[in-house]
Amino acid sequence: MQTSDYLRFEGIGKVFPGVKALDNITFGAREGSVHGLIGENGAGKSTLLKILSGAHQPSSGTIKINGQDVKFSNASAAIAAGVAVIYQELQLVPELTVAENIFLGHLPANKCGWVDKKELIKKAMIELDRIGEKVSPNTRLSKLSIAQRQMVEIAKALSQGAKIIAFDEPTSSLSERETQQLFKIISDLKAQGKIIFYVSHRMEEIFTVCDAVTVFRDGQHVRTEYDMNNVDNDNLVKWMVGRELSDIYNYRSRPTGAELINVQNLTGPGLAEPTSFTVKRGEIVGFFGLVGAGRTELMRLIFGANKLTGGDIILNGKKYETSRPSQAIKNRIAYVPEDRKQDGVLPIATVEENINVTSRPNHSSARFWLNNKWEHKNALEQIKSLRVKTPSAKQLMKNLSGGNQQKAILGRWLSEKVDLLLFDEPTRGIDVGAKSEIYEITYKLAEEGTGIIVVSSDLPEVLGISDRIIVMREGKISGDLSREEASPQAILKLALPVED
Repeated sequence: MQTSDYLRFEGIGKVFPGVKALDNITFGAREGSVHGLIGENGAGKSTLLKILSGAHQPSSGTIKINGQDVKFSNASAAIAAGVAVIYQELQLVPELTVAENIFLGHLPANKCGWVDKKELIKKAMIELDRIGEKVSPNTRLSKLSIAQRQMVEIAKALSQGAKIIAFDEPTSSLSERETQQLFKIISDLKAQGKIIFYVSHRMEEIFTVCDAVTVFRDGQHVRTEYDMNNVDNDNLVKWMVGRELSDIYNYRSRPTGAELINVQNLTGPGLAEPTSFTVKRGEIVGFFGLVGAGRTELMRLIFGANKLTGGDIILNGKKYETSRPSQAIKNRIAYVPEDRKQDGVLPIATVEENINVTSRPNHSSARFWLNNKWEHKNALEQIKSLRVKTPSAKQLMKNLSGGNQQKAILGRWLSEKVDLLLFDEPTRGIDVGAKSEIYEITYKLAEEGTGIIVVSSDLPEVLGISDRIIVMREGKISGDLSREEASPQAILKLALPVED
């Protein structure tokens, strides 16, 4: 054991019925450092954090903190030992105030046993000041943005005396500005001697904020590097998935067909000027831009989720009237939304129900009685063809990994013939291995003649899979580049705001 390891995992294993989630995990983390945890979905990262937080008990092995063996029977025991885990789904109460959330479970009380509100506000302001957050402690949490709520979660952890703080996919719902604010907070916590665990699928973030990194694959510890100078993007991917980065995108060209859609002078919410572009059959067109560029708003106008105010859409040579999603679906337009959890997934419905929800009216008897035989058969076909990892079609959707949820949503649309697929942030929050599978599905659809629009904030992804790249800036198209013309420099020049 390295003497500088304040926290140490020794031979940690975890077995669930029929599944070995962790196998002999051994590594340490140092004070005043940010330690990245990476691996594909299901690699074991979240299971290890749940053991650290007291939510799960290890089947074998020990945890050492400052040289002493510790065992947490529950989350309260972990918190008492200075451990806090900030999950992607924040553990806060929207109906309570900021101050009440920060001190939930240990609210200051007066001599009569009532909550001392004056002391509560005073202490909450101290915690908020520690992280540079200006929000009022009296504000109801539901009024705050996701980024502000995350700051409240951090303040809550610090109020409990956390020495070890783990962040699970913390930037998945943050803008670039909010992400930079979070990085500043993490840097300050590091300077205070805290140990920060940082879980992210965004490898550029690992290189930006982490001093060390541990790689998981299939429940096993692959490698820990304490010097990030020994790590680059290529070998990190190889450690995670066992193959080279160039194999992840695996781009292949294909002949394109006739013009599928011609958007002419479209106007509506989120667009700063009339917008025009075309997509051919079998073509993959990437849309890139910074947050607020108008890409998602444009997709929602085409799909009928937002109401357009002007312009025309010519689909398959005919004028296409779009005023609601049902019309788009009838015209063989599919939309996989940016926010999978909010707009795409039915979490407490089964995988089978999620896959069939859109096609159900076309196969129901008299559009009322469910065709259970067809629905089960179709779900199994989509699960098999898209390689959705699930114990059965009856598994609840919420229990699937992000990548498998995304594939199930694709299966929803591929249950019927699709001419145009609007794919908004297709691999957000998805591990590298699942990304490769999503790209393969995308190429296969394009080869079958489907026109595909991929909206992505991941520049390497846009460059890696697109035949053509359209760049948006401040609600308007600023450039249209062929694959040969596209480069990171050329795209960013078109995406960044123009100086006055």
